[in-house]
Amino acid sequence: MTQNAWDIDFDKAGGVVPVVTQDYRSGIVLMVAYMNREAFAETAGTGRACYFSRSRNRLWRKGEESGNFQIVREIRMDCDGDTILLRVDQHGDGVACHEGYESCFFRVFDGDGWVAAENRKVDPAKYGSSYGHSAKSDGK
Repeated sequence: MTQNAWDIDFDKAGGVVPVVTQDYRSGIVLMVAYMNREAFAETAGTGRACYFSRSRNRLWRKGEESGNFQIVREIRMDCDGDTILLRVDQHGDGVACHEGYESCFFRVFDGDGWVAAENRKVDPAKYGSSYGHSAKSDGK
């Protein structure tokens, strides 16, 4: 059964769907982000990963600041039509994470807390002081 690209249920979560991004060769989950219709259309049309940044409320072309872009090898949709799996080749410094790691999932819970289970591949300061996410609030 063939489905149209627009069968993705963008309306379920207010116009965006989660995107799991996986390294095409190794299978490592690199990151989780979001796409709206426009980001999906650009990704499908150009073959380069484009996401929707909820914090910046705009399209985020992966690598636009760092050069760590992703070439899409395959796009999959889950059975409910509300989550996308991108299988990509990671380019640039070989990191998907804004903290300089190959994967955003570099921390492992050891029973007492979170520890880095990977070595950082690049110092994110290389990309400039405005690179990455803004500081998170501590909830106070």
